[in-house]
Amino acid sequence: MTPVVIGLIGIGCLFVLLILRTPVAFAMLAVGFFGYWGIEGWRSAGGVLLTETYSAVGNYNLIIVPMFVLLGNIAGVAGFSRGLYDAAFAWVGRLKGGLASASVIGCAIFAAVSGSSVATAVTLGRVALPEMKRLGYAQSLSTGSIAAGGTLGFLIPPSTGFVLYAILTEESIGRLFMAGILPGILMTLLFMGAIWIFCTLNPEAGPPGEKLPRSERKRIYGDAFPLIAIIVISIGGIYTGIFTPVEASGIGAALVILVAIARRRLSFADFREAVLETLSTSAMLYTIVIGANVLNPFFAVTRIPAALGEGLGALGFGAYGTLLVIILAYIVLGMFMDGLSMLVITIPIVYPVILSLGFDPIWFGVVAVIVIEMGMITPPVGLNVFVVRGVAGDDVPLTTVFRGVFPFLLAMILGLLLIIVFPGIATFLPNTMFG
Repeated sequence: MTPVVIGLIGIGCLFVLLILRTPVAFAMLAVGFFGYWGIEGWRSAGGVLLTETYSAVGNYNLIIVPMFVLLGNIAGVAGFSRGLYDAAFAWVGRLKGGLASASVIGCAIFAAVSGSSVATAVTLGRVALPEMKRLGYAQSLSTGSIAAGGTLGFLIPPSTGFVLYAILTEESIGRLFMAGILPGILMTLLFMGAIWIFCTLNPEAGPPGEKLPRSERKRIYGDAFPLIAIIVISIGGIYTGIFTPVEASGIGAALVILVAIARRRLSFADFREAVLETLSTSAMLYTIVIGANVLNPFFAVTRIPAALGEGLGALGFGAYGTLLVIILAYIVLGMFMDGLSMLVITIPIVYPVILSLGFDPIWFGVVAVIVIEMGMITPPVGLNVFVVRGVAGDDVPLTTVFRGVFPFLLAMILGLLLIIVFPGIATFLPNTMFG
């Protein structure tokens, strides 16, 4: 058998293992190791397993993951998410669908702390869903806004998606973080626009909230200010070059712990819970990176990326036609796979094709993350949909949540088209950052 055929068999085995609910990290590890063994022999495969495992866990840049995850977990157990939601409500709560818009804004800000879509959806869902239920919001709107808003955790820095993309492609984490800011703001505004249109057509679905007195708004803004300041310091420090992304993650985690202690919102039990959750999440992500590092050499020796590039080129679709094919493939995969799995499996195959087409790899990182975000709220997997449904309770049918995310899917498609047509939305900040 030719290496390409062995590679295709390996990809088939990988999907079979995933269908059998094998953890993605171990599925990649098994396919990568045994596939490499089949081509290069067991001694070479053993060498790849040892060296790639060591290089993965020894990667200095991966420190970003546990630090920013700890930052988000501390903010969650300390109740800072409530302050973010209250501040967003004080700002836009009196508009049509104000609570839903406040939820989206709260998700966007908390995403800049946690870097995780699931954590964002869970944390803000617990705060916002009871409030929207109390004011009589339609279940589809309330759950849909949280599920869609949670996806911003994969786009707005510090995104774990960007960290993994940077490690897989050897691109700059700092540039990718900066590239996610304007698209993240764009998606937030488009989500709010979708809510406004939905509530204009159906006013009873999202009645406006009461206008708060100025003194109350000032108190709420003051309560949310420390966490927002930490976000600005962390991300702003990366942009200005004061410190690296790794240093920013450590500084952000330290600051949020100090603020939580100063406000007497962090007990030892809460701190222990946050640390244990951080260890669990980080171990999962590190294992995924190890699996990806073992799988990548297998793909390299099979020449699957080169064969894919030649096959797509033979179709004669041109650069943007080929990009459309890749995006459609991502959308289909997103219906059956979670975002991180899809990212680590596909990027080693797709990335060389993107480079050969002349696209900016930083820009494509944003495009890929947005398409993966869409998979988080599309059936039948739709991880964020299941998470929000779990927070909302069994009285909310799953079909209601999927129906609620439909306007936001349209908004994401519009945002994706704008970023493809105007790539500067993603590349402007990285280019000014590094001149």
